[in-house]
Formats: sequence, structure tokens, C-alpha cells
Amino acid sequence: MPYMNVKTTAAIDAGKRETIKSELGKAIELIPGKSENWLMVSFEDNSIMYFKGSSERPLAYIEVKIFGKSSKDAYENLTKAITGIIHKELSIDPDCVYVIYEEISNWGWNGTNF
Repeated sequence: MPYMNVKTTAAIDAGKRETIKSELGKAIELIPGKSENWLMVSFEDNSIMYFKGSSERPLAYIEVKIFGKSSKDAYENLTKAITGIIHKELSIDPDCVYVIYEEISNWGWNGTNF
């Protein structure tokens, strides 16, 4: 049950959204037991964001929420993959990308909880 929210100062057209969504779908498999089959992705582009007091460089903030827990190594590998995808597709330097993780113990779907 993973969820990713991509918030960025960049504009993302429909083609880029589809590409990023697909690449994130592959990347989520770096977390054992997770797959694109359960991945939900949302996008917030053209956001007003500041980093280090400036809005001059393009920025991205990626939230990753998963049902359950994973290892530090898995998160490390996923962060590397996510920042690579964002750099390749949106030309945002990895040092301008934050990735945060939240492990969820209660997750509802289809009228019930896991």
C-alpha cells in the first residue's frame, strides 16, 4: 500500500506525468513487498517553494508513505532512484530534492483496514 506525492516548482505536462508515474512504479519495487499494483501517485506542480531562503532553483519534495516498515537500505536505494527520476525528467538537481518516508501501521482500503 504505497503512496507517493510529488510536489515541485516545475511544470509537469501530461507526458512527463505519465513517465514519472511509470518510473516511480518501477522504483517502488526497491521496497520489499511493494509494487506498482498498489501504488497511488499524486502530483502538485507549479508550487511556490523556497529552499535555503531562495526560490531561484527548481525544487521537489516527495512524500513516500508505506503500509508497514522497511529497512534503511531499501529507503536509501529508493531515495537514489527517486532523485534520479526527478533529475532526468524535470532537470531538478538531487541537492534540491527532499524525500520523506512515513511508515503507516493502519491503512484503510475498500471499506476496511489492513
